[in-house]
Amino acid sequence: MKKIVSAVLLFGIVCCGSNAFAFGTSKFEKEVEIETSAVKLVREVQRGGYDVITTEELHKAMESGEDMLILDTMPYEASYKKNHVPGAQQFLFPIPDMTDWDAKETDGKSVADYEALLGPDKSKKIVVYCGFVKCTRSHNGAAWAVKLGYTNVYRYPGGIFAWKGAGYEVEK
Repeated sequence: MKKIVSAVLLFGIVCCGSNAFAFGTSKFEKEVEIETSAVKLVREVQRGGYDVITTEELHKAMESGEDMLILDTMPYEASYKKNHVPGAQQFLFPIPDMTDWDAKETDGKSVADYEALLGPDKSKKIVVYCGFVKCTRSHNGAAWAVKLGYTNVYRYPGGIFAWKGAGYEVEK
């Protein structure tokens, strides 16, 4: 009996201890996923010509009353209406790279509509977000703000998931 218990224990140690793949993704595979996401984000930021802001930085800026426009780029009914960062305005952008303006992808809204929402002050702080880091709607919104000549544009990559994850209140 002792040998059976020892054999079972040894088998468990060998399977679980030396083979990190036994119960899902290993820490090494997970690191590849994190790296892939990080590099994708960095390349989008470089291509878009905007900056990034963290959940904590955005929260502090809001608490201090900093003058800024916060844009939620997700669908109105399916997302924005349910919850959004307090004070955020909604303007839909698509997930795939939007190199040319396509009104079908922005709920029929035009470049002029977007520019009117952004306002005449090209140096005003603009923070654009979507759902989570992998979502690229915010990339499109930030990149188009830069294309339109706005110079103080930030992408909030964590989006509403990070906002809620930090325990901050949302508006509905």
